[in-house]
Amino acid sequence: MESYLGLILIIAAVVVLTAGGMFLLFRQGRKAAPPPVRPPEAPPIPEEERQAPSKGAVIEDEATTTVPPPARPVEVPVAPPIEVPPPSAGRMVRLRARLARSQSTLGKGLLELLSRDRLDDDVWDEIEETLITADVGVAPTQAMVEELRTRVKVLGSRTPTEVRGLLKEQLLTQIGADTDRTLRVAKHGERPAVVLVVGVNGTGKTTTTGKLARSLIGDGNRVVLGAADTFRAAAADQLQTWGDRVGAEVVRGPEGGDPASVAFDAVAKGMEEKVDVVIVDTAGRLHTKTGLMDELGKVKRVIEKKATVDEVLLVLDATTGQNGMRQAQVFAEVVNITGIALTKLDGTAKGGIVISVQRELGVPVKLVGLGEGPDDLAPFDPEVFVDALLGD
Repeated sequence: MESYLGLILIIAAVVVLTAGGMFLLFRQGRKAAPPPVRPPEAPPIPEEERQAPSKGAVIEDEATTTVPPPARPVEVPVAPPIEVPPPSAGRMVRLRARLARSQSTLGKGLLELLSRDRLDDDVWDEIEETLITADVGVAPTQAMVEELRTRVKVLGSRTPTEVRGLLKEQLLTQIGADTDRTLRVAKHGERPAVVLVVGVNGTGKTTTTGKLARSLIGDGNRVVLGAADTFRAAAADQLQTWGDRVGAEVVRGPEGGDPASVAFDAVAKGMEEKVDVVIVDTAGRLHTKTGLMDELGKVKRVIEKKATVDEVLLVLDATTGQNGMRQAQVFAEVVNITGIALTKLDGTAKGGIVISVQRELGVPVKLVGLGEGPDDLAPFDPEVFVDALLGD
């Protein structure tokens, strides 16, 4: 019995010791949970900031909707406005002052010589030299001097007014005050008038073509331009610019193409559109190249299969003097020139070229270029021209 009680006590002691060890073991491995971290207290927001929206905030209410940003507009090139040129009437009168500034040496020199008390042979030689230097030409100069000497002998004493009247009369006689200088651009029923523009490179031929188109449109005509100078790409582009400015259609062909074909197409387009005038700009022919001159004749013949060439304008640079005269004579042999457009008359040109070129070619000066502006091409008026030479 005692042994049985002893065994129970031993077992109880073992259980107690084992439970106590386990309790100590688990208590040593346990760590206490860290205390919770309190966030820092934010300072109170002032009343005005609570009411005002923060920067960058989007204010929305029930009526607010999200609108996408507008798309960037596509830039469409705008054609330049079409210009309305002034009419050709009165242009030379408006440009008279410019002409007088460049040509007054001739008129004033002659007036001074003729106003001398004694007109001996030396003075008459000076008068003759002055006229020849001004590109009047030998034959017209001799005719003028002979007539002046006769009139001076009849008059005897001469007042400045009489001298001026005498000189004006002789200049008008040589220029041809009564010559018909009408530009033939009248429409033939349904067929437009055709103007062929010819000349050597550098005379201002393409520019003159563009200015002529402006002048005709300013007078109320509808115009088609033919860019038959296919050997110089810049010529077609230049003519296109002139046409775009005034609303004239330009017919052009491939670079190096057949000029006669372009001229024919231009006339056909003019007839189709029922315009008033077709102006054909040709290549600047060098008068020494026979082949090119022959081609100019071909252009004219091809046009005449479709319509009549009403006007053949030869563009001459007034500053080239007698060299320009030789060029003009060669052109006259190839095509039937009907009129002359004398360019650069406001610069260093000698005014007498008007007299000599008409005498040599037997055709009148119909247009004169008196500046670089788009409206500086004017119908030639002999009276205004002579008054500008002699001054007021």
